[in-house]
Amino acid sequence: MNTKDLKIALIHDFLIYPGGAEKVLEVLCEMFPEAPIYTLLYDSEKMRGKFKNKEIRTSFLQKFPKFLRKRYRWLLPLMPTAPETFDLRDFDLVISSSGAWSKGIITRLNTVHIAYIHSPMRFVWDYHEQYIQETKNEKRKTKNFFVRILLSYLRLWDYEAAQRPDYLIANSKYTEERIEKYYRRESEVIYPSISPFKKGGLKGDFYESDNSKNPSPTLPFTKGERYFLVVSRLSPYKKIDLVIKAFNKLELPLIVIGEGKQEKYLKKIAGKNVKMLGWQSEEKLGEYYKNARALIFAAEDDFGLTMVEAMNYGVPVIAYNKGGAKEIVEAGKTGEFFDAQTIEVLADGVRRLMENEGKYDKNYIIEKAKKFGKEKFKRELSDFIERTIK
Repeated sequence: MNTKDLKIALIHDFLIYPGGAEKVLEVLCEMFPEAPIYTLLYDSEKMRGKFKNKEIRTSFLQKFPKFLRKRYRWLLPLMPTAPETFDLRDFDLVISSSGAWSKGIITRLNTVHIAYIHSPMRFVWDYHEQYIQETKNEKRKTKNFFVRILLSYLRLWDYEAAQRPDYLIANSKYTEERIEKYYRRESEVIYPSISPFKKGGLKGDFYESDNSKNPSPTLPFTKGERYFLVVSRLSPYKKIDLVIKAFNKLELPLIVIGEGKQEKYLKKIAGKNVKMLGWQSEEKLGEYYKNARALIFAAEDDFGLTMVEAMNYGVPVIAYNKGGAKEIVEAGKTGEFFDAQTIEVLADGVRRLMENEGKYDKNYIIEKAKKFGKEKFKRELSDFIERTIK
């Protein structure tokens, strides 16, 4: 069946910060331009114009006061209910882009629901003890007790919600294994991709070549001095504090690009060799990638699109040797691994990359990035839909 004959909806957890999952959603919007987006919360200011031309339908959570929406963790007890209230009766095919909530939608009998899983709900399965520590308040031990009860409830809800989609797609083999462990379901792996940056990149699947006459952004170090790069949401599990502490010791130039709740803390611990640049436009971000010595990826993540972004510029990656990074980085050829999230082991990984720097083939790295090309993603997803829609 031709998808043009189907009425399609896209469901996404949140549109409150542009990250990797939102880049995948952009590609889905390219594939299905007429499909509306359903999401729990939408912050047009934080999204900086992304999806501004799309029809966006929000949940009842959007009606809460702005100060509550900005502290959306406070709305956690209501979030399981929010996707269940979406009225999807008019659609033949629903594709959810889910790292937590959107797979929990309820569809009618004849509607096909395909869930693209970025990750089983990390903070209730792998990360729950650390989440409790982050929200811990010694003066309110009762609160910590209720947080544990809430997380136990959310684990039950997450398992049940994962049984609702007709089909599951995993964004990596690592995610596929976690889906099988936590949800007891099979899934098919389709590696994600992203929409191209408008400027600043090498010509390829991800980035359009820069034919403009606009000058490159001013780099924050002395001209000619190369730097290492982090591009990430500034959340605790991303381990940006580990990277900063390691580079404080190494006294090597480091640029950190991104926003998040740890921003103030990270600025406080950053040495003079570390530049925190916050959010950057795609045009400028492309230039920072292009001029980087290497990208540092210190988290255990289900995939990690920033690694692919860096490689598409021929930039090697230093990655923690767990999670989706093992499916992206090839040690000694497209980057290096480090085996423990400690300052000393990460620093050793940086030293190894510097020792082998002359051996990396930029063209080989770019070629390896094509494994995660946008057209490949579109083709594999379209084939999957054709096989499942009858």
